[in-house]
Amino acid sequence: MTDHDGLYHLLYAHPEMVTELLQGFVAEPWLAELDLARMERINAKFHAESGLRRDGDIVWRIPMCDGRDAFLVVFVEFQSTADRFMALRLLVYIGLFWQQLLQEGRVAPNGLLPPVFPIVLFNGDPRWAMPLSLKELIGLPAGSPIWPWQPEMRYHIIDEGAYAPADLAARDSLTALLFRLEHCRGIGEIVPLMDALIAWFDRHPGLATLKSAFAMLAGRLIADDNADIAMPEDLMEVKTMLATRAEEWKQQWRREGEAAGLLKGRAEGRAEGEAVLLLRLLERRFGGLPPELQARIAAAEPPALEEWGLRLLDAATIEDVFR
Repeated sequence: MTDHDGLYHLLYAHPEMVTELLQGFVAEPWLAELDLARMERINAKFHAESGLRRDGDIVWRIPMCDGRDAFLVVFVEFQSTADRFMALRLLVYIGLFWQQLLQEGRVAPNGLLPPVFPIVLFNGDPRWAMPLSLKELIGLPAGSPIWPWQPEMRYHIIDEGAYAPADLAARDSLTALLFRLEHCRGIGEIVPLMDALIAWFDRHPGLATLKSAFAMLAGRLIADDNADIAMPEDLMEVKTMLATRAEEWKQQWRREGEAAGLLKGRAEGRAEGEAVLLLRLLERRFGGLPPELQARIAAAEPPALEEWGLRLLDAATIEDVFR
């Protein structure tokens, strides 16, 4: 598990983040039946009798509001790369979870398994375009009489990069700020995001662990994967770090721009010199050149100029050079 994955685990180990994810980015009407205030995290490591083991990402048990001894199990999988067989992976994962409940005698008195709701939270690029159901992965034609015997499995995809920036900016949501932070494109977007994060936590005190996790995530993005830079654990420290890094970035961009300009100038100077030399050789061999041919030579790239110069060695006419 990468450090980035570890930060996601830390973030969604908080019921506040899971509640925001469900209410803001799932928003199904049946959520009203769940008592989100009493959700509890459960073990995400499941073992089969055969020895097969599956370590999940985040699993939460959410009881029903009506007081029944029933609950929904929410699985949250974190993905930074696309996986065509995600539906199959989740089917195996959920099967192991149910099997472990049976082995531990934790099934409801009515003998029924608890319902599940799998979510895949994707923070990569490009947009998620993988099958959302197991049915799409099974090699059967539509209408086949064998379909009733095939396992069924669907998952809910939350593709962070699929949301419009204006949509996310309009939400007073820590999850929306996370999505914006993950997909910001440059210093001009990071600065207001840091201010928005600080303001959000000022309005919602008492979430020190979450605040620290966001500081580490933002710090890692600002550090630009530089392992030698210590990761801050406070958002104000990140803001200070951002100011320092901003000046470093400006100097780096200035140096890179100057170097690129110098290389471009050298390339343009080389091409111009080759064009002048070719014009002189052609005029010496064939006399004055028409204006359109002079313009063609002046606009040519070095590879073309070199090819024409080689042809000039054996050409009997000027047409042989530019054939």
